[in-house]
Amino acid sequence: MKIYKLVLIELWHRKSQLITALLAITLGIGVIVGIRSVAVVSEKAVAVNLDNLGANIMVLPLAASVDNYYSADIDAPTFPEDYVERIATSTLAGVDNMSPKLTRKIKIGETNIVLTGIIPKNELASKPIWQTAGLTGKELQTTCGANPINQSFGYKDEKLQRKAIDSIATDECLIGSNISKKLKLKEKNIVTIQGKNFKVAKVLPETGTVDDDRIFAHLHTVQALLGINGQISAIEIMGCCNAISDGLLSKLRNILPDTKITTINQIVATQIKTNQLMNKISVIFLIIVLFVGGISIGNSIWANVNERKKEIGTLRMIGFTKGKIYEILLLKAAILGIIGGILGYLVGTLSGVVLGPQLAGLNIEPIPIYLPWSILISLFISLCGSLIPAYLAGKIEPYKIMQEA
Repeated sequence: MKIYKLVLIELWHRKSQLITALLAITLGIGVIVGIRSVAVVSEKAVAVNLDNLGANIMVLPLAASVDNYYSADIDAPTFPEDYVERIATSTLAGVDNMSPKLTRKIKIGETNIVLTGIIPKNELASKPIWQTAGLTGKELQTTCGANPINQSFGYKDEKLQRKAIDSIATDECLIGSNISKKLKLKEKNIVTIQGKNFKVAKVLPETGTVDDDRIFAHLHTVQALLGINGQISAIEIMGCCNAISDGLLSKLRNILPDTKITTINQIVATQIKTNQLMNKISVIFLIIVLFVGGISIGNSIWANVNERKKEIGTLRMIGFTKGKIYEILLLKAAILGIIGGILGYLVGTLSGVVLGPQLAGLNIEPIPIYLPWSILISLFISLCGSLIPAYLAGKIEPYKIMQEA
């Protein structure tokens, strides 16, 4: 009889040991697969959510002050609008959207306001909250957002899909909520800015940021109005947080060496720390599973060795070498590892698919690449846990077993 048939028969006739050994390794692998399945989708969700908060990189002239990131562009020195084209033609990975702007303090009557020239489709893409005012249009694709790879892992938040509007007319403007109250302006009202009449296209929703105190008009209209043609005071960039952590800022500085480039560290740090935390949790559970699973398999194999001392002694008497004994026990462990890995993958994936939407609000889908990894990890645990029992079984001497009998 071939060794593998002998092992299969022995496993089948000792079902309680088989179930006990498989239970430990299946649950362990299932926990790892479940956590990693949730972690992958969670990382994508965090990336999409954080990136959808808006622009997180600011390009400014070298002489500009960045004491306050959100108002650094106000009355800042200028640089050529062509710098936008430099970045666009560089094909840098992780640059999702660029919004050039020119910002100056002006007066309307006795009221001090901030006038900002924007390219509407770019600015609105950077600020999803503005879309609650009805500024919608085509969906903007993002490198960290809902691209086909991320969607294959089941994450897409429809509420955060960024949109863009084609344009606003040269005689239209958008006004912040505070300015609307100060100047008592509503949609379709006329406001005179620097001697030119503008119709209020939209009153923007309150954001709690400096945008509430600004009036926005088309960039080229503002440039002409202020006599600063072809110049901008800042470029706001929506950059993928992962790309920022991988050196996007330094690459941008290489393209625009005569500018000051800064980022909102809190947003980037939040994503990086969140992703690192999920990875650390996975590693911790992997170590626990390796330890507990190895001990469980080892105990099972050792119990089996103790029960089969006479059989092992008999096998040694009829010519089985220590190597053959090792082979039998390790083959048994390998079979348990393969079965446990497959069952663990199925249990973990099913748990994620069923519990993910209910407990974490995430739609989990099976990740096929985890199946071979589950089998490999399970095999490793089983074989490592069986090494000592197999070694001790090989030391069993036939004559001692016969004397005990």
